[in-house]
Amino acid sequence: MNFLVTGGAGFIGSAVCRHLCANPAYRVTNLDKLTYAGNLASLRPIENAHNYRFEQADIRDERAVLEILRRDDIDIVMNLAAESHVDRSIDGPGAFIETNIVGTYRILNAALEYWRGLPEARQGRFRFHHVSTDEVFGDLPFDGGMFVEETPYAPSSPYSASKAASDHLVRAWHETYGLPVVLSNCSNNYGPYHFPEKLIPLVILNALDEKPLPVYGAGCNVRDWLFVEDHARALELVATKGRPGESYNVGGNSERTNLDVVEAICDLLDLRRPRAAGGSYRDLIAFVTDRPGHDRRYAIDASKIARDLGWAPRENFDSGLARTVDWYLDNKWWWGPIREQRYAGERLGQGSIENSPTQNSPIEHKTFESSPAGNGAESRKVAT
Repeated sequence: MNFLVTGGAGFIGSAVCRHLCANPAYRVTNLDKLTYAGNLASLRPIENAHNYRFEQADIRDERAVLEILRRDDIDIVMNLAAESHVDRSIDGPGAFIETNIVGTYRILNAALEYWRGLPEARQGRFRFHHVSTDEVFGDLPFDGGMFVEETPYAPSSPYSASKAASDHLVRAWHETYGLPVVLSNCSNNYGPYHFPEKLIPLVILNALDEKPLPVYGAGCNVRDWLFVEDHARALELVATKGRPGESYNVGGNSERTNLDVVEAICDLLDLRRPRAAGGSYRDLIAFVTDRPGHDRRYAIDASKIARDLGWAPRENFDSGLARTVDWYLDNKWWWGPIREQRYAGERLGQGSIENSPTQNSPIEHKTFESSPAGNGAESRKVAT
């Protein structure tokens, strides 16, 4: 089976490529534009694998994508190429519109032309898997409810709005043209090879540098956390076993407040890499001005993928976080050049925020957030 993984040099995409290449029956083509968050070093474990190849290209280049589909005889497209950082979308929404909306439109056109040219038997096997986020649903009240596949969309940031638009395009290409698509929406991912603008790697690396550990507001915003390798397994199942036209929510069943996450990292580092001057890394926590339109809570009901495809996470939050902290402690070769040359921890997405107490950025993994209160989240369809 031949896969085309777009965005395969990113955090989740590289995990998918590494996971798929472990199966000798698969061949994987990784298409990535190599923007700031794309990193070929994340593919080092498979760069010489017999069943892996890399292609630098832009999903907006419809002809280039079509050529790759035909040349590599692709059976399954897994579309993970996206701009995916909420704070960056606040600073510059244009790139999110171009990649997430226009790019999805272009790659859908290429996939449709390719699919129409396949023999009938292969048309039936072909899948276009679009990977999205729970942030398209907006946010939830603190006191209950979970996102289900039927929850109405209510995006709050430029990022989540662009991903919501891309989801709608994918469904439209299925309904209008018959393209066999599957979709998945995931909760916050974490794990090895995570670009250090996101909350968990940022806190780990700031702590090691004895820098402030910034937390938005009071740190009470809640996220469901999903270990990236569990997500990669889920994506393989959706792509190969999912039913055309269906969407599947993927979550870790591990809700934590942002402050809980930061304190858990501090406690792990206190044991594994005690501070030279003594004391706890918790002493470095600094509460900073909240981001504009910060969603209160995300929570995923993953019962459909469990029931229909037999998936369940193997890591709980404690075990996954320990693995993540240990990986960053052992792999400065990967993150050191990023901190030195590409992103040193400066705050992004301040928008109209003034007089921020620190320039270090408290960023969550993902990309689609928004309005804390009064945005109607309570009235949207959720599982209770």
